[in-house]
Amino acid sequence: MDPLRRLTLDSFLQSLGDKTPAPGGGAAACSTGATAAALARMVVEYSIGKKALADHQPALEHARLALARLTGIFLQLADEDAAAYGLVNELGKLRETDPRRLAELPGASAAAVAAPRAALAACCDLLRLVESLAPITNKHLRSDLAIAAVLAEAGAKSAWWSVLVNLPLVADEAERAIVHSESRREINDAAARRAVVESACES
Repeated sequence: MDPLRRLTLDSFLQSLGDKTPAPGGGAAACSTGATAAALARMVVEYSIGKKALADHQPALEHARLALARLTGIFLQLADEDAAAYGLVNELGKLRETDPRRLAELPGASAAAVAAPRAALAACCDLLRLVESLAPITNKHLRSDLAIAAVLAEAGAKSAWWSVLVNLPLVADEAERAIVHSESRREINDAAARRAVVESACES
């Protein structure tokens, strides 16, 4: 597929719904994370320059840059995920004894797990940032900040499912257990932080 950042929303959704291995759930998770980061940045933009928030301007300026960076990271990870899974799917159609499959499948499998793991970690980073913004941003955009948190958690949980479905590709049992445990801990943390943000935005 073309890089996600070059697609219109309509063409991305069309590609997502087509009978093709990629883009799939991983790209959906990453695009959700990117949307969450962009929405949180809008909240920050409406908070920068507010006299009532003068004491928080340095933190808001930092958040503006961090959120823009996270948006780019999610878009990059969507492309990496699509490429990795596309290659796994292609190699999986070859004979088990095919030299190319034997040579390339371990690396492709690792990448198919690494991309959604990175997306999950980025969603958790985003939620930590959004949580820090709750008390220092424009109160008139609390619903937008809460929605950003909800979307960030959705991105995290979606990325988790992409990790889970690809875990059997990892040959080492001990490594699979570590990835599973760490990822489960991250989605639990994401849920807790989303709840904190929602509670703060309701008050």
